[in-house]
Amino acid sequence: MSRSRLVPGAEVVAVPGRGVALRTPEGDFLRVWTPEGGEPALLDRLAGLPTSRTDEETDRVLAAFENAGYLADAPEPPEWPEARGDVRLVGDATLIDPLAAQLTALGARPRLAGPATSTTAATELIGDLTRAAPAAVVWCLDGPVPDGLWDAADRLPERGIAWLRCHREGRQAYAEPLAVGPRDVTSAHVRGRRLAATAAHRELAAYWSGPRTTGAPVRITAPAAALLAALLADDLHRWATDTPRRTGLPARRRLRRVDLDTLTVTEHPVLPVPPVAAPPKQGG
Repeated sequence: MSRSRLVPGAEVVAVPGRGVALRTPEGDFLRVWTPEGGEPALLDRLAGLPTSRTDEETDRVLAAFENAGYLADAPEPPEWPEARGDVRLVGDATLIDPLAAQLTALGARPRLAGPATSTTAATELIGDLTRAAPAAVVWCLDGPVPDGLWDAADRLPERGIAWLRCHREGRQAYAEPLAVGPRDVTSAHVRGRRLAATAAHRELAAYWSGPRTTGAPVRITAPAAALLAALLADDLHRWATDTPRRTGLPARRRLRRVDLDTLTVTEHPVLPVPPVAAPPKQGG
């Protein structure tokens, strides 16, 4: 056997009177048939330990593990590649400070890119960032996204710069899909899909446009900010290191909603909005 180590997240447990069972990375239990007296040798080989016992039946069980995708060579922890290390952060310190800390711990080189609170300033900032050509730009807002603020940033993936963002609406926060190419989901696509999915589309559009009357200010707690930062940092790290997710929706087609009170995360599929042709002109 060329492989004899369980993949990360898979575990085998001896069940009294019932042999052994595999707990899959997804949390399911599968009973495993083993040859009589062969459990110790099987467990040693699954752990990558040397064993003096080898037999065809144990080899057959190990082959079944490998064919099912539960065995692999011992992986090396993926390192953040140098070419994708330059990550520029824009937005509110409540969110980007913990994100910068997590990205640094993962091996990236995050840098603050400066504030931009108007559409004009945002366009100028994105122009500067496009010329600097970082690997990725992340923009996080502790509030709703003003109309047009992210329009220029939505063009970053067309220029080979990854684009990731999050924002807060009341007691909910949204982590939007990672965009790395011209056919990925932009912030404008997310807004369009959300408007199409609700009967309150006029109210939602008015909420985004403002003005809004608010009560006591919403304060994002440190655990909530850390959770949002972890979600974004994980998406970037998986993209930078080409590490796929085993479960869940793809990062480039997934909108995540975070309840800031319960820290519950829900995932929603989202697709790009295809371009719509202008209606034909009516003849006079």
